[in-house]
Amino acid sequence: MHFEILIEDQSGKEALETLVPQIIGNEHTYRIFPYKGLGAIPKGLQGSIDPAKRILLDRLPKVLSGYGKSLTNDQAVIVVCDLDDRCLKAFREELYGVLEMCDPKPKTCFCIAIEEGEAWYLGDITAIRRAYPHARMATLHAYENDSICGTWEWLADAVYPGGSEKLKSLGWRHIGKEKSTWAEKITPHMNVEMNDSPSFCYFRQKLRLMASSD
Repeated sequence: MHFEILIEDQSGKEALETLVPQIIGNEHTYRIFPYKGLGAIPKGLQGSIDPAKRILLDRLPKVLSGYGKSLTNDQAVIVVCDLDDRCLKAFREELYGVLEMCDPKPKTCFCIAIEEGEAWYLGDITAIRRAYPHARMATLHAYENDSICGTWEWLADAVYPGGSEKLKSLGWRHIGKEKSTWAEKITPHMNVEMNDSPSFCYFRQKLRLMASSD
């Protein structure tokens, strides 16, 4: 199976470049395409036609429609995005609504990190501790997996000097850079077979299920 993986930001791509090979092994192939934010599914499901505006959900209708016309049976699309403060049920319905408009439909799976991608790191506290030996363990152990709690802020409070408030004071560009640092430092230590994040386990399970169906 070949996977075309769409993700909303660069730090997510950096994480998946490490994690995906551990999940699917060497007999399958993949490409990961990072976007410049999540955005929103457009009204009328038409989507943006400006290639410079690489916002994932804005472009999703046209991207999936294109894949539907080009992918073969041994190729699939994986869309990975954050739930943020959305209703999970309603968001899934929106995403599958986009897929239903495609003719033909590409083989597609939507994997939603709850609440944010950092939840997948927090599902493996051992990996965080190896990457950050001086992490605040009380903060890590107080986290409830896949809870709606300000996930990246929680991780920052555990590992970043001065915590999330200090990081926020430096601005969004610095936050993005720090998220890439987390991906670079934490994911090499992660054990994909032992993760307490239900949304990560769903992602792992779906990849393997689709890989075994080719």
